[in-house]
Amino acid sequence: MAIHRAVRLARANPQARVLLGSFSEPLSKALASKVAVLAPDTSEVTRRITTASFRGVAEELFQLVFSGRPRVASEKVIRDIVIETAREMNLSGFSDRFYVSEWSNVIDAWGVSSADEYMDIARMGRKSRLGPKQRERLWPLFEAVRKKLTASSYLTWADVFTQLASHLDEQGNKPFDHIVLDEAQDLGPAELRFFAAIAPDTTNALFFAGDLGQRIFQHPYSWKSLGVDVRGRSSTLKVCYRTSQQIRSAADRLLPLRLRDVDGLEEERSGTVSTFEGPMPEVGIYGDEHEERDAVRAFLSAAFEDGIKASEIGIFVRTPALVNRAQSAVSGISDSSDITIANMHLAKGLEFRAVAVMACDEGILPLDDRVADAADEAELDDVYETERRLLYVACTRARDRLLVTAVEPGSEYLHCPSSEHLALMAA
Repeated sequence: MAIHRAVRLARANPQARVLLGSFSEPLSKALASKVAVLAPDTSEVTRRITTASFRGVAEELFQLVFSGRPRVASEKVIRDIVIETAREMNLSGFSDRFYVSEWSNVIDAWGVSSADEYMDIARMGRKSRLGPKQRERLWPLFEAVRKKLTASSYLTWADVFTQLASHLDEQGNKPFDHIVLDEAQDLGPAELRFFAAIAPDTTNALFFAGDLGQRIFQHPYSWKSLGVDVRGRSSTLKVCYRTSQQIRSAADRLLPLRLRDVDGLEEERSGTVSTFEGPMPEVGIYGDEHEERDAVRAFLSAAFEDGIKASEIGIFVRTPALVNRAQSAVSGISDSSDITIANMHLAKGLEFRAVAVMACDEGILPLDDRVADAADEAELDDVYETERRLLYVACTRARDRLLVTAVEPGSEYLHCPSSEHLALMAA
């Protein structure tokens, strides 16, 4: 939908500059290749469509506006600064995880810059309530963190988006005539403000394509509060052209029947149909990694025998540290270098005829480290839901064939039902 819309807008106006954006560089490159299919490289239409990741387009505009690339602090640098500062100030009553989470999900995400702003912010999605005295005690920590980042010439990505939004909001000459954003469910508050600020005040200026069931990066928040109200102006697509009926219906069991965002926009997942049939997805829980590897190799061999190319196969695992486990399954296979092997977060938006989702072990899905880092009950709930959605994303990359594997006892998501559906294992 996003690709077709971007090309249509570029064709409708011979002078239009169109941005087709998504959350990652790999996905933006995939979008660019598909734009070329609809509008060949020789076409002037292609030259007027910019495909880029959210951060990629922000970094480029930041360099144009401020004459230099932003020096963005890594998550580790930010975490270390927050924890170090909290200890220097001898704060008590909260955990290090809470301080880091509060900074990332409230202070930095919403650009809170003063004690008064912190007193008033709703802290949506956070169940650990903070009264005025607690916020008053916490604010010096976050103010000190901001000063340390500034002293080291560091910005956060939220800073980059916020500074650009402030600079470009009142500019009459916007960098693009039309902005089409894929994977919009994972836009953060600062990113949403940025794209709203650079969109011209004209028809078809800003278009979002997304799936609430694939929100794996962001805490829920109100788009309406930032001036972006899509209520009554959105549609849910009910025909799936990419994934077989068997794979799609099995993966849908990982999600609730209804999803609702903070603004009350409801997505009804029942009634969706796929346009083609395929084999039932396979789920295997094995005694050890060697048995799992042999099962994946058998799955790949069967795919090759049926004419599926190595370049049409993807293997996904939960974390980069598990990539070696996937690579061991393809070791010695001809053309194995053409098989895409990656962590699940990089699977978003990609498509393959056959997919193996490996290492869905207990402690991996949901990931123990994320569960341990949850700062409060709401964040813990969100961890469980986003981990479930992450598995959904990985599974739905498959068009025709899907294999999900684990070592005993396997992830709870392969055994336990979600709130309204049976689990994937029930398929």
